Amino acid sequence: MGIVYIVGAGPGDEELITVKGLKCIEQADVILYDRLVNKELLKYAKAGAELISCGKLPNCHTMQQNTINLTLVKYAKQGKVVTRLKGGDPFIFGRGGEEAAACSDAGIPFEIVPGITSGIASPAYAGIPVTHRDYSSSFAVVTGHRKNGEPDNTNWAALANGIDTLAIYMGMKNLNYICEQLIENGKSEDTPVALIHYGTTNHQHTVTGTLATIYEIAKRKQIKNPSMIVIGEVVRLRDQLNWFETNEELLAVGGM
Repeated sequence: MGIVYIVGAGPGDEELITVKGLKCIEQADVILYDRLVNKELLKYAKAGAELISCGKLPNCHTMQQNTINLTLVKYAKQGKVVTRLKGGDPFIFGRGGEEAAACSDAGIPFEIVPGITSGIASPAYAGIPVTHRDYSSSFAVVTGHRKNGEPDNTNWAALANGIDTLAIYMGMKNLNYICEQLIENGKSEDTPVALIHYGTTNHQHTVTGTLATIYEIAKRKQIKNPSMIVIGEVVRLRDQLNWFETNEELLAVGGM
């Protein structure tokens, strides 16, 4: 019997993978990797390792989730070391829990290797700390869309009134709706918002606005996925703390 390592590859900059995650790449007989994984990480795979792309675009999946689950199990049953390489952290909107459950149901040994998630790393590279003693004592990660056909059961009132900083994943398609819901549930329309496109990579681009203005800014600037939406007073610190996008040398060695 082989083993499956479900590994967080980090948010984009290849140097942000963990030491343990890198070891899982080096030891793997088979690597299944997602679209947003930095392909530079695959150069650490050993000679002869099988590399399988299973990336997903909105409404266009190279490999369906059930097929991914079956593939992990198939190779592990052949006695192979399988590394499932996922962007960010596998248990934060990464379907890592579903893949681990598939291994468990099939009696396959597995390990979870956490990764740095883009909800923290992208703001950090944009000069935005998600917590700060003067601005934010609470932080929430939120999905910006639901599974197909599922109603929106997000507790917008709690997010608008009970959380200082929101990091919203996969939300660009619903950006206008998200802003409207937060305003309708009591959050000030002047609340600062940042959109961070391809965070931590040399393609990173950040725009800022408010809940009232960011949708029109995003349309004008043509900001699309993959982008992290950060909402809260901490966004005001960007002007002072913006270090990555102003440093050409760092951008030159960034990921992707």
